[in-house]
Amino acid sequence: MSKIDNMPALKENRDAIIVRTSIIGILTNVFLAAFKAAVGIISNSIAVTLDAVNNLSDAFSSIVTIIGTKLASKAPDKKHPLGYGRIEYLSSMIVSAIVLYAGITSLVESVKKIIHPEAADYSPVSLLIIAVAIAVKLILGRFVKSQGEKVNSGALIASGSDASFDAILSASVLASAIIFLLTGISLEAYVGVIIAIVIVKAGIEMMTETLDDILGQRPDSEVSRSVKEIIVREPEVRGAYDLIINNYGPDKNYASVHLELPDTMTVEEVDRLTRRIEMNVFRETGVILTGVGVYSYNTGNNEAAAIQNRVQEIVLSHDWALQMHGFYVDTDAKSMRFDVVMSFDITQKEGLGIIGKEIHEAFPEYTLQIIPDTDLSD
Repeated sequence: MSKIDNMPALKENRDAIIVRTSIIGILTNVFLAAFKAAVGIISNSIAVTLDAVNNLSDAFSSIVTIIGTKLASKAPDKKHPLGYGRIEYLSSMIVSAIVLYAGITSLVESVKKIIHPEAADYSPVSLLIIAVAIAVKLILGRFVKSQGEKVNSGALIASGSDASFDAILSASVLASAIIFLLTGISLEAYVGVIIAIVIVKAGIEMMTETLDDILGQRPDSEVSRSVKEIIVREPEVRGAYDLIINNYGPDKNYASVHLELPDTMTVEEVDRLTRRIEMNVFRETGVILTGVGVYSYNTGNNEAAAIQNRVQEIVLSHDWALQMHGFYVDTDAKSMRFDVVMSFDITQKEGLGIIGKEIHEAFPEYTLQIIPDTDLSD
């Protein structure tokens, strides 16, 4: 069975893993929150109580993850022909907001306890519960993160990392309790502040990462390079350029690209080639090529090759000119056209002005058509 035929099954399996893992996380965090809340209230410990609140927010985050996954799995329709996959990013943003709110609330309560301290009273049972909670969180974190990496779920990966870090925070609570029992020095309010700051930091980082996904960021280098390598395997293709990969949710990548082909190819030959490339790219990377443009290059013309070499030498003499492609020259009509990929160190208008002036001085009899390209992918 090909990857195309197997896509619905893969999608269904991914959703099932995310939901099942999230449910395990919810149940575990609810139990931990209940035990920690009881310990915190009985021992009058703000650090333990805030740790319980953190577990509760984790449980709520898992609920949001399930809802987001279910909504994102809706089939494409006329209004949203590319599907609802980006809803997962919105659910991740909600999770980030929950974590951030929990952190700010915890910080306020911890500061109140520093200003108006109250002595804590830990029992051996409460310490044992905290120790068990640390072990449970470590196991849960490793499990959730591994499942997230398996199905490429940013929400699960974040939850797994957060759970592992929660174990470290709980260990600091346990350490402050032991210090209090041995020395009588109460650090738990200050530990509460540290926990709150860490939670706030985690919330901000999660929100920033999710915002990058929503805004659209540079595609993964490994993916973009793989796509180009598959394309240039074809003997007719001299180069693959202007690759743009648009993400519409986890594992939903749609792309467009330009191929540099010899000027002797017929439309029918180009059609067969591009269809073969589209199929190979999808089978090997999962990326769907929705548009394939074509540049022609001169064949059997020594004068054209000499002109191209000179033009390329002029263009690439500038550090901000990263690449030149799509070059074609008509020596009879005295015209040439090509694209230049420019870095973000210069505006396209300024770059075009410099390159156009230098090439016009070298080839005053030629008319120029220079297209500026943005450095979109590796």
